[in-house]
Amino acid sequence: MYHDIQSQVAEEWLEYRGFRFLTRFVTAGTRATEPVVVLGGSSQDRFSWQRYEQWLLPHTGMLTLDLPGYGEADPLPTGYGMDFLADTVRHACETLSLERVNVFGACFGASIALRFAQRHPDRITRLMLGGTAEGLSPHYIASAERWRRMVDDGLLEEMAQDMVAQFMSPPEQGTVRRRAAVERLLRERFAKMTDRQLSMDVTHHERLLNHPWSLPEPRVSAEAVLVFTGEHDTLTLPSMGRSVAEGLGARFTTIKESDHLVQIERDAEVADLMVRFFTDQPYETLPCLNPVECFDSPVHQPAAAP
Repeated sequence: MYHDIQSQVAEEWLEYRGFRFLTRFVTAGTRATEPVVVLGGSSQDRFSWQRYEQWLLPHTGMLTLDLPGYGEADPLPTGYGMDFLADTVRHACETLSLERVNVFGACFGASIALRFAQRHPDRITRLMLGGTAEGLSPHYIASAERWRRMVDDGLLEEMAQDMVAQFMSPPEQGTVRRRAAVERLLRERFAKMTDRQLSMDVTHHERLLNHPWSLPEPRVSAEAVLVFTGEHDTLTLPSMGRSVAEGLGARFTTIKESDHLVQIERDAEVADLMVRFFTDQPYETLPCLNPVECFDSPVHQPAAAP
């Protein structure tokens, strides 16, 4: 449901360990739950989730960021991984006096979100991860290496078409809402990338190749954890997300008629799920969802005696 709201926007340049980055914190004077920190994918910036404000702001504040390596922030060499980016998010929350937050991470952002929850458990209340996996598939690794060669060879149009094909499921996989519109959107976006944006995008893919996507320890102690993806996701398969949820003792579900880009294809439904999850409302019977699976928290077995 669309909400006509009056919001207050505060943007601030911050610095962490020598890298400058930008925060965008938006509020509408309501506080039904802790503020939501939104961490998007590799090609996204602090404005990529702006349309979600209409749904989230009636319930809480919303923080998006141009982390180092994103948007207008300083470029970030590939030697810096998810630990650094997670610590940068913690630094932002601390600077903005956000004591505890809800965290939503999608794709690349899910890796940062999970590391944030692991490294700074005192800062997080609820954790929601979309389009994630325990590690990179051989298919993705081959794609990332191919995109680098295409950039080096100046084959930018071919790379754009290839990236769209990899991020979206093939038509025969199943029905995807707004497929044609999302395909056009992606092609236009990739085709219009500046040299700076292209360099950052390729660097993100290389960062994933150089650092672990997911770590099993330490355990996540958030009050609630939900993992989801589109039912036709061919980049981070539902089975991969289910494995992450099982390892975290979380809940897992898929959203109907969508793929890896579910947050664009079914934005209103994803926003509804976010609001319900972050405000502790029932969501299991939402018509857009396939059955929600519940996994028990892993139990650590005592070490055997020497």
